[in-house]
Amino acid sequence: MSKTTNALLLASTALAGSLLFATAAAAQSTGTTDVEAVVVTARSGPKSIDGAMIAETVSKNRNTITQEFIASQAPAQTILQTLNLTPGLSFTNNDPFGSSGGNIRLHGQDGAHIGLLIDGVPLNDAGNYAVFANQQLDPELIEQANINTGSTDADTVTASSTGGIINYTTRKTAKQFGGLFDVSGGSYNYKRVFGLIDTGPIGPLGTRAYVAGSYQDYDKYKGPGDLEKKQLNLRIDQPIGSNGDFISLLANYNENRNIFYYNPNLPNFANNGLPGPTVPEVAQFGWDVDYFSAFIPQTSGAGIQTVPAQDSAVKGFYGIRQNPSNTGTIRGLSRFTLLPNLLLTVDPSFNYSLANGGGVTTFNEVAGTANYPIQNAAGVGRDLNGDGDTLDSVLFYSPSNTNTRRYAVNTSLIYDLNATNRFRFAYAYDHAHTRQTGEYSYLGADGFPGSVFSAKDGYDAVPLLDGAGRIAQKRDRDSIAILNQYSLEYRGRFFDDRLSFNAGVRIPELSRELHQFCYTAAGSSGANPICTVRTPTTATISPSPTVQQVSANAVSSRVTFGTLSPTSTLYYAPFALNKTFNAVLPNVGATYKLTNAFSVYANYTESQSAPRVDNLYGLQLNGIPTNVQPETSTSEDYGIRYQARRVLVQIGGYHTAVQNRIVSTRDPTDDSIIDRNVGAVEINGVDGQVTFRPADPIAVYLSASYTSAETQNDLFVGGTAVYPGAGLPAGYAPLKGKQVVETPKYTAAGRVTYDFGPVLLGFQGKYTGKRFVTDVNDLSVPGFVVFDLDARLRLDRFHQGLALQLNVTNLFNEKYYGTLGGTQTTVTVGAPGVGSAFASRGAPRAAVLTLKAAF
Repeated sequence: MSKTTNALLLASTALAGSLLFATAAAAQSTGTTDVEAVVVTARSGPKSIDGAMIAETVSKNRNTITQEFIASQAPAQTILQTLNLTPGLSFTNNDPFGSSGGNIRLHGQDGAHIGLLIDGVPLNDAGNYAVFANQQLDPELIEQANINTGSTDADTVTASSTGGIINYTTRKTAKQFGGLFDVSGGSYNYKRVFGLIDTGPIGPLGTRAYVAGSYQDYDKYKGPGDLEKKQLNLRIDQPIGSNGDFISLLANYNENRNIFYYNPNLPNFANNGLPGPTVPEVAQFGWDVDYFSAFIPQTSGAGIQTVPAQDSAVKGFYGIRQNPSNTGTIRGLSRFTLLPNLLLTVDPSFNYSLANGGGVTTFNEVAGTANYPIQNAAGVGRDLNGDGDTLDSVLFYSPSNTNTRRYAVNTSLIYDLNATNRFRFAYAYDHAHTRQTGEYSYLGADGFPGSVFSAKDGYDAVPLLDGAGRIAQKRDRDSIAILNQYSLEYRGRFFDDRLSFNAGVRIPELSRELHQFCYTAAGSSGANPICTVRTPTTATISPSPTVQQVSANAVSSRVTFGTLSPTSTLYYAPFALNKTFNAVLPNVGATYKLTNAFSVYANYTESQSAPRVDNLYGLQLNGIPTNVQPETSTSEDYGIRYQARRVLVQIGGYHTAVQNRIVSTRDPTDDSIIDRNVGAVEINGVDGQVTFRPADPIAVYLSASYTSAETQNDLFVGGTAVYPGAGLPAGYAPLKGKQVVETPKYTAAGRVTYDFGPVLLGFQGKYTGKRFVTDVNDLSVPGFVVFDLDARLRLDRFHQGLALQLNVTNLFNEKYYGTLGGTQTTVTVGAPGVGSAFASRGAPRAAVLTLKAAF
């Protein structure tokens, strides 16, 4: 029987509920994995029941799941959804199969404040730190996944991690030739195939490798369109000697081609002429409301208007609502024994991404309108659709393309003073080059773009040319982010190994080199620049109560565009800017074994989230760049663990204090809208989880969380309106004491597995409490419960390693709101910052049948 067949059978047995002794939890990097080994003593490895929880030994709140549990979930499901049963995490999946992404909250922090890593390599967007749930590794290849809630490891490579770390590790190569093969089909025309071949040892050095690939395609669960995903993976392991040294090379490529789901509007109680209905759209159109399936051009006035009739409605044509992405990583892992007590680990990586979120722009050909990208230098309109006049409105595809090439290396030098004292020095370098463009291109007669990436870098689309014959764009900027990080760490054991202690410091320095090639509106966040060949004029506007003189510190000259700009609208010419952020971030922790079964732990960590690159392109009216400071946090974890043969328990409390929270707001001195630091957020809570075996065939897992994430300051949002009943000056919204948006106070989850012999049944559920949509907490969506069912039929009598698995997600077809969007400060009548909001529909019931084979 092959190693791979054994692995599959082992997973089946674990899911049936047998008690396993897993290997030590895989940490983030090779260095951290080796350093943490010093605290695992007097046991063969952390215990696991059903793979949904392992017995942690670290001095922090950490939750880990294993491949045994991952294998029970729906095929190709994003690892973030699979982690959703663990305490402290709230993930809302945008569709049943994971390819549409979703939203994550971890102890009140969003994805941009959580470091997502694979084998210690950062996966967050290099510019805005976003987490893309739909681009993650095929679940068959994930060995373990863990969550550090509120803390980092000493060598974590991240510029934004005040919310903690999520890391998963890749499956190792097998020691014998073998393979895996999965084929799936199910609801919404779901189709997927996955295959893996393990070489076993080959060549004189015993090199091992595997290659794996998958293809997935299915229809949207509502509305027109489909979602397609392709993934390729490679791993090569080269052991060096017999002391654990090795060199590994891993590669991953992922390609998504997705059509968006329409996100219905929530009620807008004010509706003061603003977008948004007074009742939820699902009450008007049902839960299946979505984009239109047909592109219908219409005739308007004297010319042909190629804007579809639906474009003015709430929704629009589905063909322009696309979310394509090409992503890939190349990762190296290595360990070298320099001396018997001195180790060196080196983990280099390269990360590539190209993605956008679709979108369109309408241009009016009529001369004299403010369509800057299509005008010539004199500001004259142009015939865009070739009908001989300049009387039409024409629709163009205009996605915001982001293209990143990222090089990094993470190294550790580990020194053992003796058997109980270990020191580490770590250095990490991360260089990310991000190009942000917004190329315009013509739509086809059917309404679809010629290329999902528009006219970027020669992609097959007919570009819209500007007045100088270049590809017209809505944005054009370039940034380089360089992170240099030094870390020191000590780990030791005392009192006959009852006390384990660690202390360290992480010293990151992030520098951002920014290049803005378009004109930036004064007093803006830089989100909507003007990219034009028009010749501007030097501004000669006199000071006024709302317009300041150009500061000597302005990054470029102030200009206007003649009669096409109101005299109060100012722009700044293209500019370059450098910003640097650094910090000294200590951490300290300890665990103490009260008995062989009971232990207590405590940890203190400081973290930082540097401003997103988009925040740094903003210019105030005086031309000075927006002075956004990094967010920082201090986190304390503490808890108790009980670890016995049939029971594992962990109960942990925490407190996180976030300083300098960044939001977009209006500057009261000059009425400009900028990104700024507004104060603090205090986060307190308790996480608990238990897994136990009441009888040999049965395994039970339960978890629960309480999260209080309160804003500590009221917020100035501008205007003259007074928030009713708040007792605040005009223009202020009462945020003090309010729960952070999209953060449920209460969550709970559970799972039960029962082994009938040839059939293994699993039943699980997750409760997510009420979540607020607005900062002021005057709009919320109700809590919900989602149940899933999985069943595996072992077919060993036909072939060892053959099984049939059924997964049903959202078993009772609960209707609920998932990801919340368009969040505003408030929706109360007469209040400042009135706005509308929308939300995705939570993924409905879906069933998938998978034939699994190992050889």
